[in-house]
Amino acid sequence: MQETQAGALAAVAALDEPTRRRLYEYVVRRAEPVSRDDVAAALGVPRATVAFHLDRLVDERLLAVGHERRTGRNGPGAGRPAKLYRRSDRQVSVSLPERQYELAGRLLAAAVEEADATGGSPREILTRCAREHGAELAAGGRDLVATLEDNGFEPRSQDGEVVLVNCPFHRLAQAHTRLVCEMNLGLVEGMLTGVGEKKLRARLDPQPGFCCVRLGRD
Repeated sequence: MQETQAGALAAVAALDEPTRRRLYEYVVRRAEPVSRDDVAAALGVPRATVAFHLDRLVDERLLAVGHERRTGRNGPGAGRPAKLYRRSDRQVSVSLPERQYELAGRLLAAAVEEADATGGSPREILTRCAREHGAELAAGGRDLVATLEDNGFEPRSQDGEVVLVNCPFHRLAQAHTRLVCEMNLGLVEGMLTGVGEKKLRARLDPQPGFCCVRLGRD
């Protein structure tokens, strides 16, 4: 599932606390999972403080936790399994204004692979992949504006139309304008389909300071 900007910001904010950041950096640099006692002893931080911060990092999915008995014994008297912490598989990226370069990379890679396998036009396949992905993003969404907001487009009403203040693929669009704008158009068209919006139509209408896609009435 695609990471939301709000979720990524919350994760980054969790690391703004200096002690928590020290603990995080210690854990992710270890070759093996570590316990609360390991961290407390290594960093000279009280165990209760270590437990609080490590569990907050687990809540934000920045660390993963498992359980293991380190005594080597089982059964009665073996003691409770220790919580062991390690880096999670979550990747966090924050950009302001919001950018979605990873999404562009995934769509482009999928289009190239399909074109190589089928001999089809990479450009046409990219637009279709973008449209399909846009529909998936919007499926079950609250409405079109909320879906566009959630994906970084910053929609605004203007003269009865919906303009997009931010382009999530800004630098790519500057270097590869036609290709990326067609991908962008496909993505927004897919969102229209996904939310069941039938009164608006997406079209390419590049204007300075705006995304290349504009939505107006049929």
